[in-house]
Amino acid sequence: MTVDDRPYHHGRLREALLDAAWRSVREHGAEQLSLRELAREVGVSHAAPRRHFPDRQALLDALAIAGFERMDVELRTAVAGAGVDYRDRLVAATRAYFRFAVDDPALLELMYTGKHRPGADAVVAAVAAPLGLLEAMLAEGRERGELGDGDPERIGVLMFATVHGLAAMVKGRMVDREVAGGLVDDAVVRFLTGGVPSAAGAPGAAGGALWTCPRP
Repeated sequence: MTVDDRPYHHGRLREALLDAAWRSVREHGAEQLSLRELAREVGVSHAAPRRHFPDRQALLDALAIAGFERMDVELRTAVAGAGVDYRDRLVAATRAYFRFAVDDPALLELMYTGKHRPGADAVVAAVAAPLGLLEAMLAEGRERGELGDGDPERIGVLMFATVHGLAAMVKGRMVDREVAGGLVDDAVVRFLTGGVPSAAGAPGAAGGALWTCPRP
């Protein structure tokens, strides 16, 4: 392949760098991300990435924004495919969020920590679409009488704290992914009904252990 045939010579250098950055974050974490190493991987000069990203932080912000955009697409696709039933749509949304958190924990951490940095207005703006969808769904549930009593925002924080916790347990190999996914569904039922869902038929219910790490 000649230099002129390479994709980034046709306006795709930014996308190539973001793809390489995503792979680096997934494998090594955001702390190890280096513009110099990305330039070497993509096959351009050390100065070339600065045409799109003036510094490392600009690349991290762009990666976080792309992450929120992808999350938004995945959540909306899941909800759209779940039909009209409110419970089914909320379960689909939380499942999609759980999958994202389990598949890309390092990226998710970067996305949320990045928005708290001074000057990260573009990252903050990118949060609005996916989290706005979730907030709107919780408000809809409250209006329809599907959600238990209480402030939808507080209920949402508790619900997604549960989802984040289960994703962290999968990452730490404390619980199987399949089991944790079933518990995500249980969490939605709990917040909708206010009751504790039955374990009958759930993964690990037929005498199997939910935990996959030694217990004290």
